[in-house]
Amino acid sequence: MKELIEKTAWPMNPPAPYSLFHIIFIAVGLASVVFLAYYTTRKVKSSRLPQLLFFCGLLLSATECWKQLFLYYVVNEQTYNWWYFPFQLCSLPMYLCLILPLVPSKDGQRVLCTFMQDFNLLGGIMALAEPSGLFHPYWFLTLHGLIWHLLLIYIGLVIAFSRLSDTSFLGFVRTLPLFFICCIIASIINRTAKPLGQADMFYISPYYPSAQIVFHEIALKYGISIGNAVYLLATCLGGFLFHVIFHKFHLFSARTDA
Repeated sequence: MKELIEKTAWPMNPPAPYSLFHIIFIAVGLASVVFLAYYTTRKVKSSRLPQLLFFCGLLLSATECWKQLFLYYVVNEQTYNWWYFPFQLCSLPMYLCLILPLVPSKDGQRVLCTFMQDFNLLGGIMALAEPSGLFHPYWFLTLHGLIWHLLLIYIGLVIAFSRLSDTSFLGFVRTLPLFFICCIIASIINRTAKPLGQADMFYISPYYPSAQIVFHEIALKYGISIGNAVYLLATCLGGFLFHVIFHKFHLFSARTDA
């Protein structure tokens, strides 16, 4: 396995954020995922979309497994770096897409879809907008990070365009328990992994200032707890903003169809 992983360790000079490579890749990538999401919802029956999202979950899982092995064998010399444990906000679709077809309740499926539409679409867009953590000295890791977040946007748009989500105000409120449960899990991982190495799941570690720009400065000035609280509040507000946008989109498309 180690030899196979090492064959994909093609070195590269990491591009600078907002370089020509970054701008062209993001522009082409975003245009492509918007078109593919629209095409998907036109060609795939709504009843088959949970299976499509399940396939996206399998794809994310397979590439994440390869990434973890790559980090272990190539980057970290056969030691595990808890910083890369796959439980960030942008990691959640990997799990949610896999369990989506297994949820027996349509209401439960709608909550998961609404969560991915709002929060994971937000995470995908924000990561591409501030991509410093996505660029690595290896082609595989760099492309993995960029394509991963484009796929998150694709998943969110497919859900929004196909109306699998609940765009009412109550629909957003019903996603918040899931969000805070994930925050609790992230906090447990952060504390449990402390003796083993750095872990900053959801960027709310109680031990380190947030790695996210702006919130890092808030944590340095007002304390880590305040920085983490402001970050979580901003994340909720960002998710709500996307929720409102897609609520307006559904109203507009309903009037157009009528």
